[in-house]
This record gives sequence, structure tokens and C-alpha cells, in this order.
Amino acid sequence: MKNTQQSQQAFVHWFRNSLPYIRAFRGKTFVIVFGGEMLADAQFPSLVHDIALLNNLGIRLVLVHGARPQIEKRLQEKGIEWQYSNGLRITDVVSLECVIEAAGSVRVEIEALLSMGLTNAPDGKADIRVVSGNFVTAQPLGVRGGVDYQHTGEVRRIDHLSIQRQLEDGHIVLLSPMGYSPTGEIFNLTAEDLATTTAIQLKAAKLIVFTDEDGIADTKGKSIRELTFTQAQTLLQQQQISVSLQHSVAHAIKACSSGVPRVHLINRAIDGGLLLELFTRDGIGTLISAQTFEDTRQATIEDIGGILELLEPLEQEGILIHRSRELLEMEIQHFTVVTRDGLIVAVAALYPYPEEKAAELACLAVHRDYRDEGRGHELFDYITKQAKHQKLKKLFVLTTRTADWFRERGFQAADVSFLPAKKQGLYNYSRQSKVFIKDL
Repeated sequence: MKNTQQSQQAFVHWFRNSLPYIRAFRGKTFVIVFGGEMLADAQFPSLVHDIALLNNLGIRLVLVHGARPQIEKRLQEKGIEWQYSNGLRITDVVSLECVIEAAGSVRVEIEALLSMGLTNAPDGKADIRVVSGNFVTAQPLGVRGGVDYQHTGEVRRIDHLSIQRQLEDGHIVLLSPMGYSPTGEIFNLTAEDLATTTAIQLKAAKLIVFTDEDGIADTKGKSIRELTFTQAQTLLQQQQISVSLQHSVAHAIKACSSGVPRVHLINRAIDGGLLLELFTRDGIGTLISAQTFEDTRQATIEDIGGILELLEPLEQEGILIHRSRELLEMEIQHFTVVTRDGLIVAVAALYPYPEEKAAELACLAVHRDYRDEGRGHELFDYITKQAKHQKLKKLFVLTTRTADWFRERGFQAADVSFLPAKKQGLYNYSRQSKVFIKDL
């Protein structure tokens, strides 16, 4: 019974927190790319079901599939040797036939799975319409570094207007890794290059890439959940990206630097990874973004609801004094917030007393899900810099529970008489808050 209740509570918590994403994603375009290896995964039908779910939530989807293992299987069956140069297949005339066969079979398999729609729906089966076509104009790679790539090509243009019309009609667009020249030639393309160019030309909100790893890891092997494309570029230049991810990260950088706001790298082995990445605040892969995912800034009136929600548990415990919505509205200019994908995860206020060249640090709080990760210290440093910028000489706090935390940051215990005269008049003797002061 206890496990059932925990499971129910976990679902309610997840569903409540996913609603803002459902609303934000509706009508947006996502480009999803995955290799042909995924078709052999046991969880691939589940992924296709999750894709159908996103479609029914009003998200516009373009799927780009690879076919490398299927191509190599056909080449092997025909006794044809294949060659790669710089990670790209050299596609001769015979190999091209295998590319066409493999890409066609993969496309049909995906279409068949999507045609099942969403089963077990309360109002009956929810049908999914999938559209493929000659949306991709390609050109040959030609001869590079003395290597003739023959029928291996690169994307020249995407018929984004035609794709957009299909998406507006509620269709899922499925692109195979092939393109056509104006003269009718067929070229073998890489799925990630095709997906990246498609996302850029469609001005997609997201490019989602399925990989063989959990995402980018730091030097200690810990997963990096988010970073900007410039940070990713630095890691790539310093060769701190695993070899298997370098190609994906390079395309993510290209996408973000060309207008795609976010690129997600998701481990293909995680069942439900697509939903976990999109509908949880911290995801399960690596997010590479055009702008900083987490931001520290001046609070605005629009932040008051989030600030109240963050402060309420601490007020109920008696750690912080109660602040009404009306009071926050009048004092909002004193508050600084740290936001993470729209959620306020930390807050603090700075109340200056210019005549005494002092300021009170108040209301320092961190969301319960993001404590012990250094955000309180980072916000404290940010507020301290604000105080120094205002040419203030002292910073003081009143606290009942967190004296040690402030002592560790250089604060010294002091008497109430050391407070600015105006603050002394507001001191609540019933709380018996301890006073700590730090010289700046």
C-alpha cells in the first residue's frame, strides 16, 4: 500500500511539474534524429509511442532516421566492401543501391509503427499521419583531401515551406538520409547533417539527438546536464568530448549558433528518455543551449508568485519571517532571483542603508530540490558584489537557524546596537534573531 501511495504521489508531482512544458511546447517544432541502430533496440516501439504522444500534445515533429547498420548488412550480404573517410561513407554506384534499399525499409518500418497511433485512448484510437517526400535538395561532397566521395552528398536546401504546411496540418514528417539534385541524382546523406540543417531552416525550437552515451561528462566522469554552445565548443577544442559524441556535439554547436535555441543529447538505451528529458526540469541527458539555461537577475513583479512559493515552506518553519504579496510588490526592487528554465530556484534581497554605508542581506533561500549544489554561495557572492558596487562598507544579517553558514563566510556576531538606527527600530525581540556583520 505504501509503495502504491508513493507511486501515486510521484506521478502527481511529475504531472503537475510537466504541465508548464506541455503548454510551452504546443505548436512548437522539434526535429528528432536517431540512428538505424535504434530500430533493433527493444525499447524502439516505446519511443515511437512517445513520439505519437508528443504529436497528440500539439508538438510539430520532424523525424530524421539513419540507416548505417541496415546499409552495411546489405553490403555484406552482397559481398561488397565499404570504405569510410573522415567518418563519411564513400558511396559508389553499387553501394548507392544498398543505401536506397536500406533507407526505404527503415522508413516503412517506422511508418508502420506510427500507423498504430495511440492505442487504449479513452475515446478510441488516436491516428497518426506520417508524410515523407522529396523535401531535400542535395549536392555532392565531391573530392576532398584527394578522396572522391562519389554519391555521398551534403544538404543544399530543405523545402521548409512544404514541410511547414504538413506540420500545420498535424502530420509527422519523416525524412530519410537521402537527397536529390535538380538533375535527378540521388545522394547518401548523414542523418545528423540532415537533421541539423532541417532544424535551422525550419527555425525549430529543439533539435533532439539520440546517442550511445548519457551525454557529455566532465573530467571526473560526472554528466554535464547543461551548457551553452560556446562552452561546448571550448570542450570540443580541448578534446574533452568523447570520440563517439564529437560528431553530435559539433552539429549541436552548429545548430545553436544558427538560431536553434536548444539541442538535447539523449542516451538511446534509456526507455522513456525522450519524455524524461523534455518534461522534467533537469532532464536525463545533456542540454546544449544558445543562451544560459540558468540565470541570475533582478526580480520583477512577474516573479512574485514564484518567490512566494519558494519562501512559504521556510516561513512555515519559522526560518524566515512572513512577507505578504503586497509587501513583496513594494520591495521587489531589492530582490535578486536565480531562475532555471523559468523556475525560481534561489532568491535573496539586499536592503541598503546608505547613510550608514551598510546593507541587510535578507530572505536568502534555495529551492529544496537544488540545495547542496553551491547556489546559495553563488547568490551570496552575487549580492556581495552588488553591495560593493553601491560602495557599501558593511553587510549584516539577522538569523535564527543559519548562524554557522554565515560564520563560514566571514560574518561576526554583533549586538543589536550595531544595526542601523532604522533597523534597530524594526527589530523583533520576540524572534531573538542573532545579528551577524561582515566588513566589505
